[in-house]
Amino acid sequence: MQIDDAYYRQDAYLKEATSKVVAHEGEGGLLLEQSLFYPTGGGQPGDAGRLTWQGGSCDVINTVKSAEGHPLLLIAEGQDLPPVGAEVQQELDWARRYGHMRVHTALHLLSVVIPLEVSGGSIAAAKGRLDFNMPEAPEDKEALQEALQALIDQDLEVSESWITDAELDANPQLVKTMSVSPPRGSGRVRLVRIGTDAEQIDLQPCGGTHVKRTGEIGKIRLGKVEKKGRQNRRVYLHLED
Repeated sequence: MQIDDAYYRQDAYLKEATSKVVAHEGEGGLLLEQSLFYPTGGGQPGDAGRLTWQGGSCDVINTVKSAEGHPLLLIAEGQDLPPVGAEVQQELDWARRYGHMRVHTALHLLSVVIPLEVSGGSIAAAKGRLDFNMPEAPEDKEALQEALQALIDQDLEVSESWITDAELDANPQLVKTMSVSPPRGSGRVRLVRIGTDAEQIDLQPCGGTHVKRTGEIGKIRLGKVEKKGRQNRRVYLHLED
């Protein structure tokens, strides 16, 4: 059996899907033909949820990438794995995933209102942060928060397109994050666009999951700004609803 394109890349809003077990890997890991679960990468945590099959069920506590780069589902210790070849029903921990989607898209917009090189980042279900090459702290954090909320409230479209590795190499300005390499390997790279072609707010390589419109992010609050070395500052973002 072959491992096909993942469900989470086809539709980030899909909450349930069926697939077949391709292999067991390591202690408590398994591979599916098509995974609903996003694997840890690009600052976004791996998905969790549940699998059920004829005669059994188990909890997925995390998803990481296998040696070949496919989503590897990690099963809670002490629980049975579905047999290879079994058809399973995948059920996503949707509240957690949707929080990741809202925060991830909000962080893309944060990189718009703070137009500096990004040196790191992290995403959780209710908050996230970006590290910027920012020698001096921002003079007016409240103004940044207001500018970010204004972009969110425009309810901008979030879409994707694809370019080749060569096209990305020819346009290095698309890469904002210095610490995370764009998702390469298949010969093409996914771009996430906020806004339209005519009125584009942001465009950057990204393999993560996002909301369809910025209005889904809701109200946000910028938290503390921490100094992280001589050149870097960490800016925290929180979902407020």
